[in-house]
This record gives sequence, C-alpha cells and structure tokens, in this order.
Amino acid sequence: MKLAEERFAVCEYARRMTADGLVVGTSGNISVRAGDLVAVTPTGVDYSSLRSQDVPVVSLDGSIVDGELRPTSELPMHLTVYTKAADPDGALVNAVVHTHSVHATAVSTLVEEVPPIHYMLAAIGESAKVARYATYGTPELADAMLEALDDRRGCLLANHGTITYGDSLHSAYHRAQQLEWVCQVWLIARSAGSPSLLPPAEIGRVVEKLRGYGQR
Repeated sequence: MKLAEERFAVCEYARRMTADGLVVGTSGNISVRAGDLVAVTPTGVDYSSLRSQDVPVVSLDGSIVDGELRPTSELPMHLTVYTKAADPDGALVNAVVHTHSVHATAVSTLVEEVPPIHYMLAAIGESAKVARYATYGTPELADAMLEALDDRRGCLLANHGTITYGDSLHSAYHRAQQLEWVCQVWLIARSAGSPSLLPPAEIGRVVEKLRGYGQR
C-alpha cells in the first residue's frame, strides 16, 4: 500500500479533528504529502470508521494513484497549496488541514482580516486574511485561498472555514487550533465590549520570536 504511514496519520488526525470540534460529520479534510504523492481524506466518509486503505493517494495533478474511494471535493485547494503556496520561511509544505471550526467560520462572516487580539496570531503570519467567498470544491475557491495565503501559513475562507499548512501534519494541525482559538477569543471579547488590539509591529516581533521557539 502506497504511503501507508501518511494514510494512517490522515485517519488519526481526521478523528482528532472531529473530537476537537474543528469539524462536524464528514466536513473538513486533511492531506499529507510525500514527494509527488498526496494522501487525502475521501469524500463523504465518516471519520470514526475511516481506515488507512480508505484514504486515496493522488498525484499532484489530481490523478488517483492508489485507493478505491474518491478524494475530498476540496482536493483543488489541497493541491494548490502544495504546488503554489510558499512558506514565509521557505519550509517544505507537507500537510494541509481544512476545518469548519465554529468561531473561525463566524469571524469569516464579520471581517476581512482576523483582528490581532492575541500574539498567537503570529502562528499564521503577520495577519490572517479572509479569502473571498467561492463555492466549495471549485478552482475559484482555490484561487481565492491562494491569494489570502500570500506570505502566510493559513487563512479563513469566507462563510466556510479555515485552511492551514505546515512542514508536518502536527504543525498544520497546531496552526488550525491556534487560528480557531484566536477567533474565539476575539468573538468573546467583542461580545463584551471593544477589545484592545495589538499593533502590527508587535505581531511582527512575535513572528520573529516564534522562529526560534521550542526545542531544536
């Protein structure tokens, strides 16, 4: 079986995504890249019963290489990230996480850019933009997403959800979690009053600090 480890990881994180409340039912999707091949969640399959052999493997042009199930309808977004997105630090793009998380989706209907309510917004970049709305699964949505990802590792999708990427599935998933948390904080603060926001220069400083964060 091609990409056995990657397919197993897709199953594990798909179930985690549901448990963490980042998706409901079969919404949202995950992919992991290995060379010129991508393991990606199938369309319309309950993640609780997802098995490694259920995870399709596709080439970067979208052709199915292994597996009997059809890949997610959001495959154009995933492949666009792998073939056209550029990490701000030049890191490899090896995983993509697309969620329908509640708070981030709510924020995507209110603003064009996530307000800098907390410095962890820097996990995405100097800001997190909201991609203009387009119908799910279309090249138009992939194009809108790519525009919003400029020099960033994630974005919101207007009236839809979020997408994040990383050099590993762990890092891509962590960014999805942080983006949802920042959106939740802003919504709570906004509901109580007029929250103070961090200046862009401070977010920029944290972007630099995060480059040396953690164990190396």
